[in-house]
Amino acid sequence: MREDSGGGKNARRRYVAIGDSFTEGVGDPSKVLPNGVRGWADRVAEKLAKAQPGWEYANLAVRSKRLRHIIDEQLQPAIDMEPTLITLYAGGNDILDFGTDMEALLDDYELLVARLRETGATVVLFTGFDVKVSAVLEPFKKRNTLYNERVRGIASKYGALLVDYWCFDAYKDSRMWSPDRLHMSKAGHKYLAAQVLDHLDIPHKISPKEWEPPTRLTLREWERRQRRWVNDWVVPLFGRKLRGVTLGDSLQPRWPQPVKVPRKGGLKKLMEAYPRYHRR
Repeated sequence: MREDSGGGKNARRRYVAIGDSFTEGVGDPSKVLPNGVRGWADRVAEKLAKAQPGWEYANLAVRSKRLRHIIDEQLQPAIDMEPTLITLYAGGNDILDFGTDMEALLDDYELLVARLRETGATVVLFTGFDVKVSAVLEPFKKRNTLYNERVRGIASKYGALLVDYWCFDAYKDSRMWSPDRLHMSKAGHKYLAAQVLDHLDIPHKISPKEWEPPTRLTLREWERRQRRWVNDWVVPLFGRKLRGVTLGDSLQPRWPQPVKVPRKGGLKKLMEAYPRYHRR
């Protein structure tokens, strides 16, 4: 991983995360952290600081953002921060939109990655997981496959690190997912943080969740859960799409300016000073 100033204790270490709900941390609730979530990126920042003092961290990701929003709203602010590490996941919301031109989307994604790599920072990309939630979302499977193929090629072309999320068998367990079945649960976010840290060769002690085998559902229980999921999550999701509104419309980035992450206590120790960082 690139570090400015030739390395050593005075080297600049700055991690900037950009993207959507995947990186914001949706599915991993927190009563004290910004936007009410924590997520894998916060955990990565904390472990970076614990392993190497001096790490700064900004997280510009906001739920529901499409690729065009990330390019328009997050790209230049991220570049201006002169990061040494950038993580990017973008395009998942576009995949679920009606009428998305996947070729055009992925061409824009490649241009975004090229801009990020021009900074000289280490760039980490992610494939998308093939979430087996319902036949309702099966029409989007081909889009996800195309997305993953192009992301792998782009990562190779531009020398980015690739966290091939699609390959992680651990996410076949429903307990790795939040109730909406589209966002990771706390356990899912912790597992992904460990994977990112492993790709960066950063030591950590995050271990996979050990569960008893899941209880087998009766047909009636399965049908009841399906109906609840459709009513609570699928219908509102498509309703928002038809109205042209998103859950992120009223939200600001969680860590809009780089904050120095304490080696002990993590980001929770910053919360007293958080309004200073959040004010624009």
